[in-house]
Amino acid sequence: MTLLDDLLAALPSSAETLHVSIGLHWTAVVVRANGQERCGLASTLTTSTEHFGEATIAQAGQLHTLPAPELAQMARSDHPTLASVGAAAINALLPVPEHWENLNAEEVIAERGAGKTVAMIGSFPFVPRLRSRVGELLVLEQHPGPDELPAEAAPDVLPRADVIAITGMTFVNHSLEGLLALCAPEATVLVMGSSTPLSPVLFDHGVDIVSSSIVKDIEPVLRAVEQGATFRQIHKAGVQLVTLRRAEAQP
Repeated sequence: MTLLDDLLAALPSSAETLHVSIGLHWTAVVVRANGQERCGLASTLTTSTEHFGEATIAQAGQLHTLPAPELAQMARSDHPTLASVGAAAINALLPVPEHWENLNAEEVIAERGAGKTVAMIGSFPFVPRLRSRVGELLVLEQHPGPDELPAEAAPDVLPRADVIAITGMTFVNHSLEGLLALCAPEATVLVMGSSTPLSPVLFDHGVDIVSSSIVKDIEPVLRAVEQGATFRQIHKAGVQLVTLRRAEAQP
């Protein structure tokens, strides 16, 4: 079974969708499952900026009427925005693990990467600070900037890295499992960002550490998402950064 299959199998079989927001940068889904309201996030992926012709999302305006497990199945979609909705629904529906740490990805990478080669899929705001805290930092991006490598370099870079940090956006765009297959068995592998499912299911697929988030204040986070907020703004609105480690990856 694929990682996505295993995640979907871990979800409750019934849950109510309360809200779906597809913002400029982030998508949020709010569900009620087992008597609790929870909000999940995922990066908003898009296909086109055209606003005429055939509908981009056929069920726009009705997504909130679908059962939450049905929304979660949209994570399988080849349509980028629907995949974002599905990933956010998965993140809302997954039970919150008991043994997470109040720790962000930057600190985890610095802890694991001291004196080692670190490869990062996706550029994050903390990259300039991180460079002085690890042995060597190789950043791969779809549209590389200064001191970054193209994403196509992954087959050459990942097998020789000691620590590999992968953006959770790769879960949304279905490239995560291919990247995990490139990682050396002895490497420490981290998946990070609020698109990342906060679930030990990832440990069965080669991941050692998950750095994601928990939405603590749903209403202000929804307002921020709907008004085009970046993650930094959503974080301030009511998101807690957390880390979950496989037992063998404890410090």
